Parts: sequence; structure tokens; C-alpha cells
Amino acid sequence: MEYLQACPLCGCSQFTHHLTTSDHFLSGENFTVVKCMECSLLFTNPRPLNPDRYYESKNYLSHTGNQSGLLPRVYRIIRKYNLKRKYRLLEKFRKPARILDIGCGTGEFLAMGQSRGWSVAGLEPNQAARNYATSVNSLDVCDLDAIDSFPQASFQVITLWHVLEHMPRPLQSMEMITKLLAPDGLLVVAVPNADSYDAQHYKAYWAAWDLPRHLLHFTPVTLRCLLEKSGFTIVATSHLLPDAYYISLLSSSYQAGKKQFLRATWHGYRSNHLAAKHTGNYSSIIFLAEREKS
Repeated sequence: MEYLQACPLCGCSQFTHHLTTSDHFLSGENFTVVKCMECSLLFTNPRPLNPDRYYESKNYLSHTGNQSGLLPRVYRIIRKYNLKRKYRLLEKFRKPARILDIGCGTGEFLAMGQSRGWSVAGLEPNQAARNYATSVNSLDVCDLDAIDSFPQASFQVITLWHVLEHMPRPLQSMEMITKLLAPDGLLVVAVPNADSYDAQHYKAYWAAWDLPRHLLHFTPVTLRCLLEKSGFTIVATSHLLPDAYYISLLSSSYQAGKKQFLRATWHGYRSNHLAAKHTGNYSSIIFLAEREKS
């Protein structure tokens, strides 16, 4: 395990304990989330030295194809809805152009973009997901190491859909992204929201902690801080409505040891339509940002 001595966002060396919970998805091991006393970023500390083994499961849905079973079916329904919503949102701000999706998984987002006239490129660290994207979705997807092979300022849009929380060094990652983004480009970042109603309700059982795969745990305040610190201006915020229902379904099963569909649906509704309607703290938040004009 690697103990961080400094906050990965602001460098402060003082943290407070936020929670300790299990890897409910795979290993059953316990991990701890701490809170920076300076910028309030939540992050996993300590973090595993070999994180790859915590992704090695056929049930990690963003890395796999058409699995059978209820949860995979629910996941695919939500993904299909979200894909359409993502492009409706993007195309309010940019016409189809060259887009890079970092952490593209099996490539469904890029495949839809290609069908809508976008010129697409993808980066994905998981080999099985890359193979699926290539063989099934006919995409040219590269490992993350290939990020240095792209020319500077070569993309009009760069997206990270629930990927930033997996990145151990957010400031360095944002620096690389800035180099690849055209001066008039758009950056789109979606992350789970640790200030959401469902996070507060399920506490240590909240599925979007997803320890230790998620290394960073953002709120609207800390995501804004990272983007602004990296030289971006927020131009819009949005959300993915179905995520609260899916996260509540997973969280309730972790908490009760069985699936609780009605209870999970109720808490998903409370998160989206009662709490977030007034606070803006949706379960999953999206920030759209542009590079600051010099």
C-alpha cells in the first residue's frame, strides 16, 4: 500500500478521516477515505500499489460486453439512455469534430459518435475492453500510454465519463489533457458526487465509493477547484439522471445483502427529484469547461 503524504489537489499534508469501508464489489478488503483539511478533496489513502488486480473481474461492466443477468441488463439500459443524453449535451456546444474519449471502455460512446459524424479516438487501459472495442465496435482504441503520440491541440472535444476518479495524479492528468485540447476546445468531465443524497444516505455502503478503484472522490466544489486550478473556465454543468437509480440499486444490495428494487428506486427518486432539485447535488455530475483565454 502507498500512503500519500500530500493532498493530490492542493499539496496540503493535513487530512482527517472520512470513512473506512469495504471493497463490496470484489476483494472484500477495507480501505479508507480521507479529507484534505485545506481544499476538502476526498481521496483514498492509502492506495494499492497494484491497482490493476482490483479490475480483474468479468463483472466489471464497463470493461465487458453483453453479459446476462439483471444488473448487466439494467446497466445496458441506463448506458443507452445516457449515450443519447451525452451527445445531446455535447452538440449544444460543439458541432461534430474530432473527439477523444479517455477511459472509453468497450467503446459504445465513440461508436455512437462515429454514427453521428464525429471523428473519434479512444484511450483505454484495460486490454479486454480495448479488444472488445476493436472487434465488436470496429474502433481503433489505444492504451493510455499512447496519449503522448497525439499531436498537441488535435482535439476539439475531450471527454472523461466517470474516469477522472480513477486517476492517481489529477493535476498531471489535466496538464496532459490541456496540451491535447485545441485552444477553442471543450472538456467534459463526469464524476460521482460524494455530496449527493444517495452518498449521504448509504454512507459506507454507497456503491460509488468503489474502493479502491476510485482514488479520488469529488464534490462540485472540489471538481470546480481542480478544473480552475488547471486553467479551465466552467461553461455549464449537467447531470446523468439514471445514475442515482443504478447506484442506489447497487448500494442497497451491498447494505442488505440482497437486491431491494423498490427501496432503491425510492432512494434514487429522492436523490434526483427531491434533494438534487433544490441543491443541484445529483448523484452524477457533469462539468463542461473551456481553456481560459490568455
